Amino acid sequence: MKALIQRVKKVSVTIDGELYSSVGKGLLIFLGVEKNDEKENAEKLADKIVKLRIFEDENEKMNYSILDVSGEILVVSQFTLCADCRKGTRPSFDNAAPPQKALELYEYFINKIKQYNISLKTGKFRAMMDIELVNDGPVTFLVEK
Repeated sequence: MKALIQRVKKVSVTIDGELYSSVGKGLLIFLGVEKNDEKENAEKLADKIVKLRIFEDENEKMNYSILDVSGEILVVSQFTLCADCRKGTRPSFDNAAPPQKALELYEYFINKIKQYNISLKTGKFRAMMDIELVNDGPVTFLVEK
């Protein structure tokens, strides 16, 4: 399981020209579910992200987690994170989980984060989405479990 995390000032998801969801200060999480992933991967990844100290303290050091700053989270399913681009010029998606398994683990991951009482919104699974964000920093991390 892979998560591309971006610290944001704000982010929104639009589907077919209509605003679907948005959050303010917090994290945008693009989540990629791979075929060998299990619930344990989702649990560990959710716990890691929620506790990851990537927000600045009063001394401008990354010392605070999303919990410490009372930030919001927007989670978007992103199967292309599972692509293998090592050979040729066309990505292989053989590592990506099949849609039903990916949906189950995506929802499981979301529910794990919700257990921390964090304001959380999502994109729409398997939809074409327009993501508009103001990256804070920019601060971007790739986390795998």
